Amino acid sequence: MSKGTPATLAAQKAGIAFTAVTYAYDPEADSIGLQAAAALGEPPGRVLKTLMAEIDGKPVCVILPSDREVSMKKLAAAGGGKSAQMLRVPDAERITGYRVGGISPFGQKKRVPLFIEQAALAEPYVFVNGGQRGLQLRLEDPAAAVAALGAKPAAIAA
Repeated sequence: MSKGTPATLAAQKAGIAFTAVTYAYDPEADSIGLQAAAALGEPPGRVLKTLMAEIDGKPVCVILPSDREVSMKKLAAAGGGKSAQMLRVPDAERITGYRVGGISPFGQKKRVPLFIEQAALAEPYVFVNGGQRGLQLRLEDPAAAVAALGAKPAAIAA
């Protein structure tokens, strides 16, 4: 891949084995992650969504299976904070450099602490957003990606 998104370029630079997969993105879908899983023909537990939140007012990135919701209480505890909440869309897009629906954990404009639902690491492979709507990266070694991202595995799903 000679030309790519900041996410694909960052994953390549980090030496992460991935396959870029496109699908028909539906902006009207109730759940972008579940719509992506259905379009890819994959179980929702393997298609991970990337969310932007804040713990005690500081931004963090959260990765979890598309069929799960993040527990703000568990996220705050995992980050050593008192409270957590979702970031507003304009703040998430400004910090990451991506549009909502296309936020990837790779290649974000500003590096922030990253948390991944530990249950996702039991999957033989996972998908994460590739930095644009309708682009997913199939990661052949989830643990290697977590190490490259400096992500903290934690039980953060509700």
